[in-house]
Order: sequence, then structure tokens, then C-alpha cells
Amino acid sequence: MTDAPTPRPPLSPRHWPTWLAIAFGWTLARWPWSLAQVGGRALGKLMRVAMIERRRTAAANLALCFPELDDDARERLLHAHFDSLGLGVFEFLRAWWGPISPLDTRYTLEGQQHLEAARADGRGVILVSPHFTTLEICVRLLCRHVPIAGMYRPHDEEALEWAVRRGRARYTEAMYTREELRPALRHLKSGGVLWFAPDQETRRGDSVFVPFFGQQAWSLTSTHQLARLSGARVLTLFHERLADGRYRLEIGPVLDDFPSADATVDTARVMQAMEQLIRRVPAQYLWVHQRFKRRPKGEAPVYR
Repeated sequence: MTDAPTPRPPLSPRHWPTWLAIAFGWTLARWPWSLAQVGGRALGKLMRVAMIERRRTAAANLALCFPELDDDARERLLHAHFDSLGLGVFEFLRAWWGPISPLDTRYTLEGQQHLEAARADGRGVILVSPHFTTLEICVRLLCRHVPIAGMYRPHDEEALEWAVRRGRARYTEAMYTREELRPALRHLKSGGVLWFAPDQETRRGDSVFVPFFGQQAWSLTSTHQLARLSGARVLTLFHERLADGRYRLEIGPVLDDFPSADATVDTARVMQAMEQLIRRVPAQYLWVHQRFKRRPKGEAPVYR
């Protein structure tokens, strides 16, 4: 949801294949939870074999970010990542279009007192987290406890964008694209909670090179800018899938003295916080994204 009226679904024939895929996804979102777990792991193994370029990207990222691991350890981490990626597909589908009542007793939330303390004086709150494969299902679970709006990058395919946005409207207070800065700021200034993941590289938005896993990574200054313009406090959100299929959500304390007057310093702090969270469950991070595509002048490309 945003301030704009809800558009009608795109129904022209060129969108029909996408609608068929959405219908199939809607069905998968309603599989019994135990079956979805099995299907997710099987899908992950298939993706690891079939998605050659994505597998190469993930392997390159792991080699760059975990030089202390030997080849066998990184290969095990790569396999675990694709298992998590397959499970994440089923979790995303369920979050968008399925029931989450099977998870009523299968998650814990820690640190909610940090969020309540940050909101006590009526100021807005920015929750930042990395792109974990558990992202969508855990944000939906968190929405049970506090109204949350989100910022996101729209899908290029119109039918998928319409269906996903409509699905998210069932549990979020609002959804803003990265271009919808004004309504996002209004939400924060009114005391709302805004979630987004600032850890990926993007061509849009003001960015700077800051350290991330020992590399100079092109990183968005959005957290600094939003906090500076809105007066909102910034907290981290960690979430993970446990070995028994349960979930753990953890809200961190307020980042002290944030924002400062220096966007680069603040962005470095945010990326350091993201790295610390990722290192806790590295297999569940989205390594198939080309995070280090833009390199400082003179440094060799990571992806070939």
C-alpha cells in the first residue's frame, strides 16, 4: 500500500504465462508445512545444479568473503546456501499468499523491548536487516507484533509485481518503492516503523565504498539519509531458520549517535552491523547476488 490508489491487475494475454506461474505458486503456498520443507530442500538441490551462473556468483562471493575457509568448507557452505535458497522460495510464497498459522508456535521474538523503547517518545523507527532467505516469512511474523511498512525494489514483470504487492498488503502497513521517498518519510515522521535491507548493490540511489567482509563494497547511504531527514532511530533486525524448522527473530538495540554528519561513516557502521548478522548464519544469506559487481578503480572484477 502507498498513498496511490491500488492499480488493476494486468490481464492482457502477454501476462497469462506469469499468471499461470502465480497460480502454481499460490498452490505451493498452501502445501502442508512438513511437505513444504521437503520440497524446499529438493528445490534447492535442483537450483544448485541448474542455476550455473548463480552458483558461480555465490562461489565467487564465498571465496572473497571467507578466505580463511578451505575449498571443502566453502563447498559445504555453498551447498547449505542453496538448500536455504530452496526453502526460502517456499517461505516467500507462503508469506505472500499462504496461511502462516502452522507457525503459531514455531518462532520466537527477542528484543521487542528495544523497539518499544525506541518508539516511546513518538519517533519513527528504521529496522535494517540483510537479505536473508528467511526475509519475507520473518517480516510477516514480526508484523503480528508491530505494524510495519517496507521499502523494496519492484518486480519488472507487472503481473508478478501486482500479485506480490497485494499479498504483502495483507500483513504490512504500507509498501514503498525506493522512489517513493516522500511517503516513506511521512510514515517515519508520524512515528511508524519502516523496514528495509540496505546491503545490496544497486545502480540507483546515493552510494559510497565502505568495508564489507574485508572488501570495499558499493553501498547505499539510504539509512543515513532516511534517519537524517525523519529523525527516526535505527535498529537492526536479525532472523534465522533453526535446524528444527523453527524461526528466531531478534531486534537489536538502537544504534547510538546515529545519524552523524558523515554519510560514509554511517554507511560503514550499517554495513559492519549487516556483516556481523550475516556471519551468524552465513548459509542463509543471499550469496547469489553480485554484491561486488562495482569495484574501486584499479581492482580486478570479481565475476567473470
